[in-house]
Amino acid sequence: MDSNAIMDNAIIEPRDDMEFDSHEDAYTFYKEYAKSVGFGTAKLSSRRSRASREFIDAKFSCIRYGNKQQSDDAINPRPSPKIGCKASMHVKRRPNGKWYIYSFVKEHNHELLPAQAHFFRSHRNADPLKNDVRVRRRKNLTAVSKLFSAYQNVDCLESYMRNQHDKGRSLVLEPGDAQILLEHFMHMQEENPRFFYAVDLNEEHRLRNVFWVDAKGVEDYTTFGDVVSFDTTYFTNKYKIPLVFFIGVNHHIQPTLLGCALIADETHYTFVWLMQTWLIAMGERAPRVILSDQNNAIKVAVSAIFPGTHHCYCLWHVLEKIPRQLEFLSMWYDTFMAKFNKCIYKSWTEEQFERRWWKLINRFNLRELEWVQSLYEDRTHWVPTFMKDLSFAGLSTPLRSESLNSVFDKYIQGETSLIDFMKRYREILEDRYEEEAKANFDAWHETPELKSPSPFEKQMSLVYTHEIFKKFQVEVLGAAACHLKKENEDEMTTIYTVKDFEDNQNYAVEWNESKLDIYCSCRSFEYKGYLCRHAIVVLQMSGVFNIPSKYILQRWTNAAKSRHSIGERLDEVQSKVRRFNDLCRRAIILGEEGSLSPESYNIALCAIKEALKQCAIVNNPVENDTRNMTSTTPAICAVEVNQCGNSSNEIVPDPKVTNGNKAPRRAGAGKEVASNENSLSNKGKVPQPEAVNIGIQDGFLQMVCVLAPLHLFSI
Repeated sequence: MDSNAIMDNAIIEPRDDMEFDSHEDAYTFYKEYAKSVGFGTAKLSSRRSRASREFIDAKFSCIRYGNKQQSDDAINPRPSPKIGCKASMHVKRRPNGKWYIYSFVKEHNHELLPAQAHFFRSHRNADPLKNDVRVRRRKNLTAVSKLFSAYQNVDCLESYMRNQHDKGRSLVLEPGDAQILLEHFMHMQEENPRFFYAVDLNEEHRLRNVFWVDAKGVEDYTTFGDVVSFDTTYFTNKYKIPLVFFIGVNHHIQPTLLGCALIADETHYTFVWLMQTWLIAMGERAPRVILSDQNNAIKVAVSAIFPGTHHCYCLWHVLEKIPRQLEFLSMWYDTFMAKFNKCIYKSWTEEQFERRWWKLINRFNLRELEWVQSLYEDRTHWVPTFMKDLSFAGLSTPLRSESLNSVFDKYIQGETSLIDFMKRYREILEDRYEEEAKANFDAWHETPELKSPSPFEKQMSLVYTHEIFKKFQVEVLGAAACHLKKENEDEMTTIYTVKDFEDNQNYAVEWNESKLDIYCSCRSFEYKGYLCRHAIVVLQMSGVFNIPSKYILQRWTNAAKSRHSIGERLDEVQSKVRRFNDLCRRAIILGEEGSLSPESYNIALCAIKEALKQCAIVNNPVENDTRNMTSTTPAICAVEVNQCGNSSNEIVPDPKVTNGNKAPRRAGAGKEVASNENSLSNKGKVPQPEAVNIGIQDGFLQMVCVLAPLHLFSI
């Protein structure tokens, strides 16, 4: 049978009467067959003729073919894709040059994944346009929302204090935008009741500020909420839509969208309202570090709402302002930047920074410049010298183009309208989910390649995700180009100078062997979250051949979403890993048996639910008791803060109010909104329950809560 004829028709199962022009054609056919069925492929073996040196034999298989041995004492080992599957296709060459199927094994010992087949590397299309997620996701937009289901509760906002004198402006939108925006929110909430949104209104019920976050953003924050970037770039650059983002980063170094907002201005009130609303949406758990632009209003809001959070400025926010603020130094720009970079990047101590800073300021006569004065006053918010013991997880880079924030630039341009953005917002969510799912898939099915005999490389290959490991691997290999020299030693610490021949720079490394503390002046750990080559070479020369656990951030590991810390004792971790591997093997067997019939499926499912329930009781007795005592109907709410303010082109209807956690009760009615041609229609409104009045001086707060049906959250 001609191979081209096979490929032109629907994919069919391999048969004995098939023929192919070459073994590559045979493999192409097997790959297409595998993609339609739902498994990845690999070229298992091939053989050439000793006489003609031409291929005469080839065997292709499922990627789970064979077995791979892995040490049980490895920390957090990545599961091997090889689990003894026998599925394969063996082809041989006839004397006439045609290839035929010598043998074919159809049966697999694992679940087939036709819906996820495009994740297997053997099926990834090299053409980025054909491989675009948007080509696949257009089929069913409603189904996408189900990917974000089953996330944690968000409590209703019950109170909020504001400064009554901080009036600000109203949100300027195109006619009809407010109606479209709120209808979109209600639609998102119908798809997933844990979608959260809040609107801030003036006393005329015109939009001032709007905030929203999808359920997956809330869930991502529970795991990756240590560092958050508050990005106001699109607002400050005067884009058509006044958009700001809360951005995080996951364990695959991919940006996570933790919230969006449309804001009317940059006043203290706006940022305080926004930070407070975002904090409540995130379960009232503040981040350890929040990054932002250098802005006094943001600075005030962060200190008020997140008193225990380290507020830092993104390096690129500071550095990109230098050409504009110091335009008069254009003739000496290169000289200035060389001195400036030496001051902020090479100052090991605060005293050294102070000395270099004032020398730089005096040399270029910058003492009277207000912006330069503000940089010095805020030095603890941005100068690397003051960032010891912090970690920015790669969110603070010297250039915006290098930052994860720039990923969103492809969705938003200067003239992007609100309607266009709300369409692209779905694309953002879907693309983020797709890329994370792809990275998780790779982590499960692939093992990184080791490029050296380094014990550090071997250790972290079993711990880090692929993306972080590749970056750490560069540091391990780069350690060969470093030479260290001991400079000073006392009872506690030793100071080394490390010469890096790759960039021809010297770095200071401070090592405390008793506490296993190590600091490098390149500050890789603070800004990237993993140790640098300079620290690695010091550890190696000190006889330490494992990265200390304090320098292995769980957020970068394959166990990032685990509830348990990887900082436990080694024997406990190893014991946990062995139990995990054993349960995985047994789960595969249960899956095979349980999927054979509806009856066996129901038996297996009931057993899993009961086992999961019992394990949760054993592992979290206090948490389960608390949950049983405080269980209430979940609710998602939109917050409306009414206040005095200027007029806007958009008027929002006056919804009645309910408290999602208490029985409704009557309260005084609010002002009635006069209808006009810009007023919102009743189309798509949530049914209006009774109102609860929450008093605030010179204003009042309203909440619109949509109660989630109980059956959506039952297990």
